[in-house]
Amino acid sequence: MRTIMIMAAGALIVAGAMQLTKASAEEPIQRTDLVQNDIDVPGHEAVQVRVDFAPGALAPRHHHPGEEIAHVLEGSLEYQLDGETPVTLQAGQSLFIPSGVAHSARNVGNGKASELATYIVTKGSPLVVPEK
Repeated sequence: MRTIMIMAAGALIVAGAMQLTKASAEEPIQRTDLVQNDIDVPGHEAVQVRVDFAPGALAPRHHHPGEEIAHVLEGSLEYQLDGETPVTLQAGQSLFIPSGVAHSARNVGNGKASELATYIVTKGSPLVVPEK
């Protein structure tokens, strides 16, 4: 009987650990930094990140201290740039976002969506600046 109780307790611990891992892996938006390097333009750097969006996830209005090129890798993402009509991009499509332009992005598809974001930004500045 003692062996069964120990095995049951072990199974509960493993199941609990799996739930913690699963919960942290299911954040609505996950950013994976890929490359960050100086470029020939003094005071600037290139940064590339992968951004994964859960279904319905929204990256609220923000801007960057430089230009962004967003390339959709998977799914459907709707981008809203200030002063522009919203645009929905599918996998394989790209969008240029000028320096300092506030924008948001939302997964409007049924499954996961991902983008490859490439930035040319002022070195030492925060990459993402939330808008009010």
